[in-house]
Amino acid sequence: MDGVDMVDYLDRLPKADRPQTIIASVRANEVLLADAESGDEKLVDLPDDQFYLSFAPYVSQTHDCFYHSLTTCVGEIQNEDVDVQIVSSDGEVLVDETMTMYDNGFVGVWLPADIEATLTVEYDGKTGTAEIATGEQDPTCLTTLQVS
Repeated sequence: MDGVDMVDYLDRLPKADRPQTIIASVRANEVLLADAESGDEKLVDLPDDQFYLSFAPYVSQTHDCFYHSLTTCVGEIQNEDVDVQIVSSDGEVLVDETMTMYDNGFVGVWLPADIEATLTVEYDGKTGTAEIATGEQDPTCLTTLQVS
């Protein structure tokens, strides 16, 4: 499986089915796979022109994160529909759809690399907004978007 397929598969995998011995961390241009027992690591490339952002909007509880862990990160709002809009700094609407939060409380989007944008999430009558960027030094995990 290539890097894109691996990210999509692992992020959508139900929590109960997630591998306990693998840590998979999404970086800007690669996925770092680590064996939890031996510590052995492997890098799997991601496309240079795309950026995976996984985000977990929350109402009352969250956690700090920078590189999204496909096997261990868990957010508060699980298996619920949210309305998502992402608009680039030049006004292009990149995402405008209802998405279902994955079993892990996150939802992920593939965005163009090297952009700045505004992410807005509406959930259960509550709204939250965050500024995002998709450069090599930017986080792939957004856990600071509170909906209120």
